[in-house]
Amino acid sequence: MQKKLYRSVLNKKLCGVCGGIAEYFDLDPVLIRILWVCFSLFSACFPGLLVYIIFAIFVPSQPQQINQPQQPQQPEQPQQ
Repeated sequence: MQKKLYRSVLNKKLCGVCGGIAEYFDLDPVLIRILWVCFSLFSACFPGLLVYIIFAIFVPSQPQQINQPQQPQQPEQPQQ
């Protein structure tokens, strides 16, 4: 199966861009957020903010079947 970049629904603070990038590269989302903030603060004219907004607009959100982990179904217990 081909990996695709999605905005995260579970790992999000604002729009889920950093969480989605972290899931794509199998990294910790906090690390991606720290790197993104450093890139934004220490660059001229805050290009990280512009890139974040562009990603938030154009990167699709995760499909529903990817969001929810598979849980084994348990048989229902009869009520007494």
